[in-house]
Amino acid sequence: MNTHPTAASVAAHRAATDDTAYAARVSDAVKVYGAGETEVRALDAVSVGFPAGRFTAIMGPSGSGKSTLMHCAAGLSTLTSGSAFIADTELGALDDHRLTLLRRQRVGFVFQAFNLLPTLTVAENISLPLDLAGQRPDPDWLATLVEVVGLGGRLRHRPSELSGGQQQRVAVARALAGRPDVVFADEPTGNLDSRSGDEVLGLLGRAVRTMGRTVVMVTHDPVAAAHADEVVMLADGRLVDRLAEPTAERVLDRLGAYDRETDARGSAAS
Repeated sequence: MNTHPTAASVAAHRAATDDTAYAARVSDAVKVYGAGETEVRALDAVSVGFPAGRFTAIMGPSGSGKSTLMHCAAGLSTLTSGSAFIADTELGALDDHRLTLLRRQRVGFVFQAFNLLPTLTVAENISLPLDLAGQRPDPDWLATLVEVVGLGGRLRHRPSELSGGQQQRVAVARALAGRPDVVFADEPTGNLDSRSGDEVLGLLGRAVRTMGRTVVMVTHDPVAAAHADEVVMLADGRLVDRLAEPTAERVLDRLGAYDRETDARGSAAS
């Protein structure tokens, strides 16, 4: 796998300017941490779009920039240069207040650590984004979410009374409560056993395929990535590959090819 700009990165740059409807995208995204000898270029001129109504996984080795890409695309972190968009709204053009409002109203988040408020019930955690945005909940939509996540009998429970898998299902429902343009999920199965992880991934897939939502997920797990419609692969802060209709085996093959190339470069340099 080539870590220099490839046909995939050129295609991604063109994709960011075509007529495809993107729920989120970045163009020539650069993110630099530190300066001088301590400078780390976490993103290096990445252009990629996440199509609306699709499930995209972001993968890559540790330090490849996958979480940085997600955080910048979601407006949780600012780019050093380049542009990030939610639909047609450029995030860099927003002040802090408007950016906060956009995240509340148009973006959903699912994190590895669940991030539920322990003093709130399941029902209150699910409706929290709407409460913060000053929006009136749609009872029918919330009822649909509760049915989908299978927690109708747990609405009055608090997070401490739930299993890890159940807590993450609450987090998925919370992320979808405001009907956001896009849900960003950062290692959503990282703290779960395989069965609970499969349930959460199934929920995210169902949100895309039956509810018309958009999901962008960072993961290190090829089995998790196989639930997506497409895998975007990063290495050394660059987009190096895109894999449509992934399977765990195909993802493993691609990652293995990258690891072998990295080892070969290291041997040649030593």
